[in-house]
Amino acid sequence: MRRTTALLVLDVVLVVAFCAIGRRSHEEASSLTGLANTAWPFLSGLAAGWLVVAARLRGQLGGSPGADPAAVLPSGVIIWAATLVIGMILRVVSGQGTAVSFVIVAGTVLAIFLLGPRALLAVRRRRLTV
Repeated sequence: MRRTTALLVLDVVLVVAFCAIGRRSHEEASSLTGLANTAWPFLSGLAAGWLVVAARLRGQLGGSPGADPAAVLPSGVIIWAATLVIGMILRVVSGQGTAVSFVIVAGTVLAIFLLGPRALLAVRRRRLTV
C-alpha cells in the first residue's frame, strides 16, 4: 500500500512538473494560477486512469485482484493513456490549445514520466530476484 501511494504521489508530481516545464518553455508566467490552469486537465486524466486501474485491481473491470499498479503493462499504460487522452479532451472543452505537435510532445513526455519509473521498478525487481 505504501508503494502504491508513493507511486500515485510521484505520478502527480511528474504531471505537474510536465505542465511547469511546458509553461516555462513557452515563457508563460510562472503563477500558481497559470500552472493550475494548465495542470488540471492532465491531473483529471491521471485521476481517471488511477480509478480504472484501482477498479481492475479489485476485479471490477476484468482485472486480477492483487495485480500491481506499478507494472508498466497494463496499469502504467492505462494511466498514461487516460492522462493524455482525457487531458487533451478537457483542454479542448476548456478552450486550451491542442496542436498536433503539442499532442505528440505531451504523449512522449508523459510516457517517459509515467512509464519510466515503472520500467525502472521492473528492472530493479528482476535484478533482486535473479
